[in-house]
Amino acid sequence: MPSVRELADQLTVNQNTILKVYNQLCQDKVLHVDRGNGTFVTEPTQSIPTAERKQIVSKILSDAAVQAAHLGIDLNELHELLEKEYQKINQQRLRSTQNE
Repeated sequence: MPSVRELADQLTVNQNTILKVYNQLCQDKVLHVDRGNGTFVTEPTQSIPTAERKQIVSKILSDAAVQAAHLGIDLNELHELLEKEYQKINQQRLRSTQNE
């Protein structure tokens, strides 16, 4: 995962917002912080129910929507930013699986 600073810069949101999201994802055992090495998506040891996954993502998107509204980013621009980030992550996953 990108660092808090990198992701905040990419999404043009406050670093504290990203930090709160990362902390929540760590509490939910979606992410794991390895001090000095970075933040990583955890291997799924048990399946998180769909409703719970949607709730987690909904909270993250709610925070992002609030930030976007405060920064004057309209819904279409926000959608484009989310889509670009999602595509980047999928490309990174693909590269990662090809390197294994």
